[in-house]
Amino acid sequence: MAPMTVSLDEIDDRLLTLLRDDARQTIAQLAKELGISRGQVYSRLARLEEDNIVAGYTVRLGQAFAAGRVRAHMMIKTLPRYHREVEAALAGFTQVQAIHAISGEYDIIAMLEAEDSALLNELIDEIGLLEGVERTTTSVILVTKIER
Repeated sequence: MAPMTVSLDEIDDRLLTLLRDDARQTIAQLAKELGISRGQVYSRLARLEEDNIVAGYTVRLGQAFAAGRVRAHMMIKTLPRYHREVEAALAGFTQVQAIHAISGEYDIIAMLEAEDSALLNELIDEIGLLEGVERTTTSVILVTKIER
């Protein structure tokens, strides 16, 4: 299925930026910042949600909490015909925050998060033992410079 192309104007782009920065802003705050009416903000948000441009609203963890976590990305090469099974198994781990299909030598990048390095090590070992995993390379994230 071909991806749907949706045209966004400058106000839509600015609205999305404001929501990425703080999705808890009130409609009145958004309207004031954008220089449009609250009704227009409601209409734009409804359209963005209907068009699946805005798929939901989420929580971004604060630095104090996130600093106590260990995050890593793991590149995974799967054996032929095991890609879907490995993705499904990865989805079963609550410590796997995201799974990305990629091109190149590896097939998947999994974003991992654990309470400490010992638990991250256990997770890395468990993933490496999954049927269909041929090879992994993991990099621990030391500092996040920017995250949107």
